[in-house]
Amino acid sequence: MSTVEAMATADAAEAGGRTKSSSPRTIPVIGVVTPHEDMQGVFKPMDLNRIIKLLEENDKDDLEEKQLNSVMKMVHCYQNGFPLRDLAQVFKILGLCAEKIEKQPCFVEPASDLIKLCGLPFLKKKVSDEITYTEDTANSLALLGELMKIPSSKLRIQICKCIVDFYHAEPPKKHIPGYQQVSSSYKVKMAEVGGLAEAMVQSVLLIENQLVEKLWVLKVLQHLSTSEANCTLMVKAQAAGRICAHLNDPDPSGQLLFRSSEILWNLLEKSSKDEIIQQLSNLECLLALKEVFKNLFMRGHSHYDRQLRNDILVITTIIAQNPGAPMIECGFTRDLILFATFSEVKSQNPLVKGLKLSNSYEDFELKKLLFNIIVILCKDLTTVQLLIDGKVILALLTYVKKPERLKIIEWSAAQYEELQLHAIATLSSVAPLLIEEYMSCQGNARILAFLEWCDHEDSFFIHGNSFHGTGGRGNKFAQMRYTLRLLRAMVYLEDETVNTDLCERGVIHQLIGIFKNMASKHDEKEEAIALEIQSDTLLILSGLCEHYIQWKEMFGTEGVDIILHVMKTDPKKLQSGLGYNVLLFSTLDSIWCCILGCYTSEDYFLEKEGIFLLLDILALNQKKFCNLILGIMVEFCDNPKTSAHVNAWRGKKDLTAASLLIKLWRKEEKELGVKRDKNGMIVDTKKPLFTSFQEEQKIMPLPANCPSIAVMDVAENIRAKIYAVLGKLDFENLPGLSAEDFVTLCIIHRYLDFKIQHGLAFSMTVRSNSINASEGQAVSAAVRGSNYKPEFSDGAGVREIGEIWNEVCEEIKLEKLKLVTSDKLSLESITAATENIGKMVASLQSEMIESQARQDVQNEQRVYAKIQATHKQRELANKSWQNFLARTSNAKTLKKAKRLQEKAIESSKYSERPQNAIFHQTVIKGLNTTVPSGRVVTVESTPARLLGGPLADTDIALKKLPIRGGALQRVKAKPLSEPKKNAPM
Repeated sequence: MSTVEAMATADAAEAGGRTKSSSPRTIPVIGVVTPHEDMQGVFKPMDLNRIIKLLEENDKDDLEEKQLNSVMKMVHCYQNGFPLRDLAQVFKILGLCAEKIEKQPCFVEPASDLIKLCGLPFLKKKVSDEITYTEDTANSLALLGELMKIPSSKLRIQICKCIVDFYHAEPPKKHIPGYQQVSSSYKVKMAEVGGLAEAMVQSVLLIENQLVEKLWVLKVLQHLSTSEANCTLMVKAQAAGRICAHLNDPDPSGQLLFRSSEILWNLLEKSSKDEIIQQLSNLECLLALKEVFKNLFMRGHSHYDRQLRNDILVITTIIAQNPGAPMIECGFTRDLILFATFSEVKSQNPLVKGLKLSNSYEDFELKKLLFNIIVILCKDLTTVQLLIDGKVILALLTYVKKPERLKIIEWSAAQYEELQLHAIATLSSVAPLLIEEYMSCQGNARILAFLEWCDHEDSFFIHGNSFHGTGGRGNKFAQMRYTLRLLRAMVYLEDETVNTDLCERGVIHQLIGIFKNMASKHDEKEEAIALEIQSDTLLILSGLCEHYIQWKEMFGTEGVDIILHVMKTDPKKLQSGLGYNVLLFSTLDSIWCCILGCYTSEDYFLEKEGIFLLLDILALNQKKFCNLILGIMVEFCDNPKTSAHVNAWRGKKDLTAASLLIKLWRKEEKELGVKRDKNGMIVDTKKPLFTSFQEEQKIMPLPANCPSIAVMDVAENIRAKIYAVLGKLDFENLPGLSAEDFVTLCIIHRYLDFKIQHGLAFSMTVRSNSINASEGQAVSAAVRGSNYKPEFSDGAGVREIGEIWNEVCEEIKLEKLKLVTSDKLSLESITAATENIGKMVASLQSEMIESQARQDVQNEQRVYAKIQATHKQRELANKSWQNFLARTSNAKTLKKAKRLQEKAIESSKYSERPQNAIFHQTVIKGLNTTVPSGRVVTVESTPARLLGGPLADTDIALKKLPIRGGALQRVKAKPLSEPKKNAPM
């Protein structure tokens, strides 16, 4: 009997209970198995519904034996695997057997056999069966997880073995005609769909005291956790917390710890990391991790134990990132600090007594992981006291020194180099929290001595193999970079003790020297790291000099020179991505902090054309630099020598500084969405400076200590700084401005009036916080670049604020407040005055545009007049030439012209000759020319190129003048040996 016939037999058995009239072709099928097919192991006919019905019966005496026999026959029938179409019925039979186990333990064996067969690949008759029976398969596999609740060790172990077989599919032992195995990943996918992983996690609670079963379940979860879908289900079932809590359970084989850590790793990699951290951030889990780590650290000697120890430490590091994790409460933080520092600082703690790390790869990785977890732990300020007790600063500072070659150390040269860099990087996070310990350990002295060694050229070169050593192969750039980062972290604490100690030790001159060396000797390969070192150097200098004039004076001209050197960098390099942008930002910050306020440095900066360089950078039109440069310009303009430099600057196409600033203003307003017409004139006189953001933002009542949108607008764009610079340059007599620039200049000139106006007293009696007194001060201070002190008269604020008063009006309307008569009149006067200023500026702009239009017309007329004069001159020249040709070609015309000339000459003479006067004849008789004649005649019609100019040889008779189809050309010719007589001259 073939497989097809066997399946048909099963279908016929299922239909046996139906009436014969259901189909005219209902024919009972008798299964016949040939000896050959029996050898091949094909399916024998089985009525699964009959077996289900038999298992559901409970009222017969000999029923148990029949039930067992029927199940065993089914096991024998499906010994090569279950078809997908029968899977639902098979698992229903399995479920019925499982229900009987508690009262009838004899059903454990057949149930185990059925589960064992589930480990074989399922069979499909059609390609579409995998899709058709997806739901049945998923539900059936989910039942395996539910069967774990049955208190049978054999059954549970068999279920685990069955699930593990999903991931280790074996090739079929026998070929079954008409059927194919499903794909190897089909069962895995169906287990994901059915939620088998969640059920297996829940079964962990049922087998806490059964070690063998627990190990099998962990093995199953280890396989299931390779899938993201399963990891999500496991996280939902609190798998991380349940597994981690039992890490320290007794297990002689060591499999429990290994498989548990593997599962935790998979969960962290393939599911929500934050959710896993939350599940592990409890006292029970951390205590288990702590004990496991301590045991492995103190007693683990094998390669496997060390690897597992490091894995546990990485998991702990991830948990420590959660501020809510009770790391200190469980004592884990204290132990980790002890383990991290016992090699450098001797300790009498029994945990580390006699311990020593080797230079193996695992111990080397452990040391780096311990440094790393210290950085994470120090983010919790409650850890500070533990860091002090553990002498972490002293331990880390032992690495901030020149490597001693002759001393025998426990690490190789490459390992020590990496640990040194890692220790310095760790100090950058820890030292700012422990300033007293840092100073007591002579931290500044050690750092400066180490920096001096880094800057000194000797035969030591690092390997540059680690993450921290990137870009430092063959030099000391990596050590210098991380040491400067540490120094920057300490300087920016603005601790007076630390900074004063550094300056007294000569750090300013040392840093300037480092900058010069880095600028002169780095190669293209290390350009990025060299630029970072230079940037950090300038930032450190800025932090040191910002508030102290004496340190600015120490910065001096030598420091100004390095700033000017950076400012002369090719602008094209700013787009290279190597770090020139950061370096330029650091340089601008250094100008602000190290030069401004020190008159000698300011004068030297001006003398070296520093303002020109600033304006050159500003002219690059890069928005990221504009705000900072304009702020520097505002402060520099307090120096009376600055104005001349600013006005003298010229950019491309003879661009002036004033024109550049006005162009920046227009660009800024365009980006802000300020309403202007095509000529740049004010459109809305009530809101001349309003941006699109201010229009969109709804005005809301604010407390007195909160700045309004109008005040924030001053600080959020560059218009106020442009106004301040132009104001200090004096708005009059600005060179190189066009009509468009003058139109914009009208608005800039009135910027402060649109923001703040003085001279109108107003007293708000409705509520004290309706008008923010500090807002007007903030606007003035931001715009003028100085401290603004409002004046008061009879207790009332003498101020009128343009945009801010508009906001006040809107707030009053929103709060539906009713003003007293005097306040109402004052508010109306303020609003009208603000609008009048806008109208006045708009009117002035219109006059300027009209004046420019008239000027353009006049210029156009002058151009046209010049063109007409040019044409008229050409006509006269042409007419003169025609007359000349007529005289030379027509004798009558020549004679007529001669007579007219003689007549004109006679008419110009005196009619009466003076007595005793000698008359000289001025006209040569017999000449037939109409031009003035004399002893020297200049022939105007002869081209100069023929004669070679006034100094050329004019002896044309000695030259050979060939005719080349046009005018005569002068060529070189040899003189004749003997000139011929009567030669033409």
